[in-house]
Amino acid sequence: MVTDTKAEETVDAPNENEKKFEPKIIGFLCNWCSYTGADLAGVSRLQYPPNFIPIRVMCTGAVDPVYVIKALLEGADAVLVAGCHPGDCHYLSGNYKARRRIAILKKLLEDIGLEEKRVRLEWISASEGQKFADTVNEMMKETIKLGPNPIKSEWDI
Repeated sequence: MVTDTKAEETVDAPNENEKKFEPKIIGFLCNWCSYTGADLAGVSRLQYPPNFIPIRVMCTGAVDPVYVIKALLEGADAVLVAGCHPGDCHYLSGNYKARRRIAILKKLLEDIGLEEKRVRLEWISASEGQKFADTVNEMMKETIKLGPNPIKSEWDI
């Protein structure tokens, strides 16, 4: 029997074109501080991954935990909620409300078996473009270590 060894090598060899895992991170960013910090990072040409998807909200206090859960269910590998530093909120106490909500959400996610590192709360002011870029880069590395979101594979929406 004659076989084509070149064809066999091609089939057995790992696919070099196979795409490696690139996590998708959704960011709920406060209009007044962290979204402006993200804008500063972009204007300053600071590097952060293009698979970070920013969503502008008026305040982190307006980020309902259901939004975060929905983002995870619909394909996000991680979610960043970023807003004004405590005491600097334009709506007085929105960031304190967000901190309480995210703490409870992390406990809930842990209870259903999802790593709490997939959700992160960060305080980033409008002048902290470098901190924004560093936060997104660090979160991207952590998410790569965690691997793909196991919930999105179970819940194919």
